[in-house]
Amino acid sequence: MGGDRKKRQFSSQWGFVLSAVGSAVGMANVWGFPAKMGSYGGGAFLIAYLVFIILFGTVGLSAEYAVGRRARTGTLGAYGMAWSTRKKSMGKAGGLLGWLPLAGSMCIALGYAVIIAYVLKAFAGSITGTLMTVDSAAWFDSFSLTDYSVIPFHVIVVVGTLLTLLLGAKSIEKSNKIMMPVFFIIFIILAVRVAFLPGASEGYRYMFSPRWEELLDPMVWIWAMGQAFFSLSITGSGMIVYGAYLDTAEDVAALAKRTALFDTIAALVAALVMIPACFAYGLDVGAGPSLLFVTLPRILQDIPLGRLFAVILYVAMIFAGVSSLQNMFEAVGESLLHKFPRLSRNVMLILLCVVCLGIGLHMEPIFKWGPWMDIVSIYIIPIGATLGAVSWFWIMRREDLLDEVGKGARKAPGAIWYNVGRYIYVPCAVILCLVALCLKVAF
Repeated sequence: MGGDRKKRQFSSQWGFVLSAVGSAVGMANVWGFPAKMGSYGGGAFLIAYLVFIILFGTVGLSAEYAVGRRARTGTLGAYGMAWSTRKKSMGKAGGLLGWLPLAGSMCIALGYAVIIAYVLKAFAGSITGTLMTVDSAAWFDSFSLTDYSVIPFHVIVVVGTLLTLLLGAKSIEKSNKIMMPVFFIIFIILAVRVAFLPGASEGYRYMFSPRWEELLDPMVWIWAMGQAFFSLSITGSGMIVYGAYLDTAEDVAALAKRTALFDTIAALVAALVMIPACFAYGLDVGAGPSLLFVTLPRILQDIPLGRLFAVILYVAMIFAGVSSLQNMFEAVGESLLHKFPRLSRNVMLILLCVVCLGIGLHMEPIFKWGPWMDIVSIYIIPIGATLGAVSWFWIMRREDLLDEVGKGARKAPGAIWYNVGRYIYVPCAVILCLVALCLKVAF
């Protein structure tokens, strides 16, 4: 299952945290967080978001790490293990249930690969300088509304990402030890540059001066909760596989808190670039994907050294996207190796490459990608997160979960941690799932 044991473990806590943060940091942070913060109350949204990050980082993420470590494999085996602790015959049902959140990981990967291909195209345009002279809206429309417009970039993204997975945890760790520090450095540089734009102070005021009455709006809390789930990659699948590569001496609760901390810092740094810049130029902070491909190029065209900042921005975005894509592919790949033990890792990676390119090439235009990702984010991710939460805190034996969470911990999480998971975290997942389904029906 995924090669020898040495290749299947992270060599250090720092390497694990960077890899886990790499999975969590991605489009959800760089445009999702600023866009939702811009649309749902600014500082009020930030307060609600931090509440859920603390809850999910303390309980949900540590549970997924612990379940993965106990199962020593990915999604399918982890669900089977969790359900079998209640009754051995239930293991098969749990394994079958695990296919849904696993499918969610693959579906997200298909859409992510397309968007990273767009980012790679923008990076190429910044290198050649063409991005600095075009009408960014017309430029974006020229390939985002056209079939098969970024095929070479798409192939590079998929093949390049899969090559970084050849050695399992070891290669994931090595690549993220480079990509994640560079990501943070680049966005800090951009945030400092944006701070000198006239009007940027209004953006800071919007971010950090909450209008308290907006905390009474239930939708602020719902969107903040959904963003926290998505940002931390708590989908009932992705983080399980990283937990499977942890040694029993590691404190999963402490590692989960560190992952949540650095993921939150990444989201805030991205917002410190996007939101003040949009206020400085009078642009829509809730624009979503077009923040990267229309809004930011317009800003970069007008500032000194804009081409240089464009290059480093899109390098950071590529790193963020690839690190997330690694996790999605690894979650699917490890589960397949567990289910079909005769399958070699190299063959599995080739199969993933063929499937991703075969399906993904038909999703290249963003008008096709958008509805696809709506289905994934509205249905599959919330349902996957809910299935995982229920499986860990209501199906899996309490003693087994607490035993695994407590391994390697200086102070083992106990009854309070478990009850928070069962009576607060699980209801949050269920509420998000129901609200998402109701919103889809309503609109």
